[in-house]
Amino acid sequence: MGTSATRAKNKFNRERYDQYLLTMAKGDKKRYKAIADGKGMSMNAYIIQAIEEKIQRDNN
Repeated sequence: MGTSATRAKNKFNRERYDQYLLTMAKGDKKRYKAIADGKGMSMNAYIIQAIEEKIQRDNN
């Protein structure tokens, strides 16, 4: 079942975050991670930023 700390972290994450499984072509994850790392960002932060920028462009 895991430690109580792990259970607490999992509960915290479930209550505060939505999750979405992102599927991409083989090799793209490595490329996206390298780009995000080069910007000093996590891959998640980089993808969220890209989505937000796209939404802004589409709404203007």
